[in-house]
Order: sequence, then C-alpha cells, then structure tokens
Amino acid sequence: MSEPSRPTVVTIEEPRLATRRRERRRIPRHVLVALPLALAGLISLLVSGNALRPFERVITIEAKMASKSDYFKDPEVQRLLLKHGIRVDIQRLGSRGVATQSWQGLDVVFPSGQPAAKLILRKANRSLSSTRPFVTPLVLATFRDYAETLEKQGVAVAQKQGGDTLYYNLEMNEFVDLLDGLKPNGEKPQAHELKKVDTWHGLGFDDLNPPKRNSGRILVRTSSVCESNSAGTYLSILSFVENGNVVPVADDAEDDTSAAGGAEARDPVLDLAKKVEPLISLQGMWADEQADSYFSGEGESIAPIAVIYEHQYLAHQLDHHKKYGKPDTERVLLYPTPYALTEPQLIALTDEGEQLVELIRTDTELRRRATELGFRVRFSGAEGSSDELNAYLREHGIQEPARNSDQTKVDIPDLNVLEKIINEVGDCPPVEGSTP
Repeated sequence: MSEPSRPTVVTIEEPRLATRRRERRRIPRHVLVALPLALAGLISLLVSGNALRPFERVITIEAKMASKSDYFKDPEVQRLLLKHGIRVDIQRLGSRGVATQSWQGLDVVFPSGQPAAKLILRKANRSLSSTRPFVTPLVLATFRDYAETLEKQGVAVAQKQGGDTLYYNLEMNEFVDLLDGLKPNGEKPQAHELKKVDTWHGLGFDDLNPPKRNSGRILVRTSSVCESNSAGTYLSILSFVENGNVVPVADDAEDDTSAAGGAEARDPVLDLAKKVEPLISLQGMWADEQADSYFSGEGESIAPIAVIYEHQYLAHQLDHHKKYGKPDTERVLLYPTPYALTEPQLIALTDEGEQLVELIRTDTELRRRATELGFRVRFSGAEGSSDELNAYLREHGIQEPARNSDQTKVDIPDLNVLEKIINEVGDCPPVEGSTP
C-alpha cells in the first residue's frame, strides 16, 4: 500500500519594506545671499533701539503750517520724530490763513512769524504751550544780472568783493523809490518816459547784460498779504520805510471829527496803507509760494525779485553743492536794510501737540538738523544764533552771509495797526471768530 502524499509546504517570506534615503534639503542660494544682509539689518535695529518700533504706539499729530512745514517734511526730521513715536500729518497754508481759519481737529499750528502767532493766541483766548525754536531773516531773492544792475545804481552793495558773491545788502529807502513808478521829483511820467522810469531797461539792465532785454517794471513778487507771513513782513518793511523809518502807530488822540471844522479826521495808518499799496498791488495776481517759482527752471522769467526766507535759499545752496560740487552762483540774495527777522512759533492746541512742542524745544538732534536746513537756531533765549549756521555753511563750501553794519531792525507794528494795513492793501476777508 502506497504512502499518502505529503502536502507541499510553501514558505512565504515577510515583505521587506524598502526605505528611501531622504536627501538633505538645501537652502536656496538667494536665501544664502540675503542672509548676511538680514543679519546686518537686525544688528542695526538692535543697536539703534528700533527693533521693537513696529510694536510701539505711534501718535499722529495733525498740523497746519506755512513755509516752515519744510522742516517737518524733511526725511531726517521725520526719522528723528519717529524715534520718539511721533508722526506729523501736515496741511500747508499761509501763516495768516492758519491764524484766521478753523483749527478743528488740529493738534498744533506753526505760523512763520509773530503777527500770525499773536492772532492765534488772541483768538484762542486761553494759555497755549508754544516754542520759537529758530529764526530766519526775510530776504529778497534775485538773479545775479539783476543784483549787478542794482549795484551799478548804488542801491545794492556786494557783501564780498571779488569772485561771485552770493549776497548783497539792499538800501531799502533808495530801492522803494524804484518801485513807485514815479520820476525822481515825484511826478508821474509821460507815456514817452515810461521806459526810462523805474524799469529794468531804464536802469541799464539791457546794456549790462546783452543780449538780454527787460523793459518791465521793477517789482517784488510776494504771496498774498491776506494769507502769508512773508508778504505781511515785507509790507511791514515798506510801511516802516515810508513812515520815515518809524514804526507806524495808531493815533489814539484822534476824534471822529477834526477840531478845525467838523470834517472827518484822517487816519494816518490808512493814509500810510494807501501810500504803500501800489508797491504791492502792481505785481498783479499773487502766487501761493514764491520760493517754488524762484527755484524753478523758469524762475528768472517768472519773478526777477521775490520775497522768500533765508533758510529756503541756504537749503537750496546746500543741496546744489551736494549734487554738483559747487554753489548756484546765478541765484543771489538781497538783504534789506533795514532788516526784518521772522520768528516761527509752534503752538500746541492739544495734549498730543504739547508733546511735539516739548520735543522740538529740547531735542538736540532735532535742533542740529534745523541748522543743517539753513535755520538760525535759538540758544538760551537768544534772538538768533548765526555761529553754528555759519560754521556749517563753511564746512560745506557755501559762503556765509555777512552781518550788516546797519543794524536797523524793522519792529512789527502793533497787531491792530498791522491788521488795518494788511486789510487795506489786500482787501482781505474778515477773520473767523472760532476757537479751537
């Protein structure tokens, strides 16, 4: 009997799991390139103390300012303010416009001179924190050919003999005689005499500067006296000169009728305003900002002489030297004699505004930056310090302005007197009575 067949045993091996070797992930090349830069930036932020700046509270100061908004629009000033958690949002407006319009929603206002500042403080009718961080003279900006024409007439004197001086002293008493359109004896010229009287052609501009020609009137371009501190200050200079180098004052002793015969009494302030008005109004339409036109490529044809501030000119020269390695010798300044010094005043309207006022008053870096932008920074309550500014100009290849030997200063008239002159000359709208 045969043996039963044994079942076939099939051996099944356990499945082997294949392991795939994982390659090490490589860092992209562009990340490797950028890594040192990112590390350097982090170190810089840590050293400067700005690493946590995005997480800190930044307050926005709402402000209305005139020409001194140039200071707060400077990128370096903005960076310095941001270090202290402050950003300034600016609405630009003429100084008198700042004073006369509404301040609703504002934290600070920054008029360019004392008349507008006094209007603001009077209108507010309460104590307001403020500071006057720097001063800047009012100047007449012109071009070399026009300055040399005035020099030939003995009206202007170069501050530096030899070379291309950037500054001239202007004798305002003689200069005003060139603005009135009258003959030397005070008579109005006949039609055939117009080109010889108070025109650039009549002063010999064409002969000194061929092939240039200019038969236009000798005029000084200003912004609106109803809006601008620079125009109001220039008007104060004209009023001072036309009043015999005496500050005009109201005559409190005058009655409504004269003692002679009951006729209406004459107002000496209005009489002076009527005398000065043609020296301003003959320019025609006012522009908003004369510095913008003066520094443009067409500046000489737009305004041969324009009212600006010294700091605007010096900032232009410093920037020009930085770009081209030399000053702009075609544009020059006329320093009026007598002279007027403007004092911008930063005024706080809210608690947040007071923080900015205190910072501008005390921060050394912000004060230094003001010097670098052409301002004469005040020190220890002084009227204005030129030493630091002059040293900075010398270091950067710019001629420093000389101190005028005639120290006659135009004192701004009493606010009521000045307002009367401004309103008469400019036919200005009434001042708003609202308070902040």
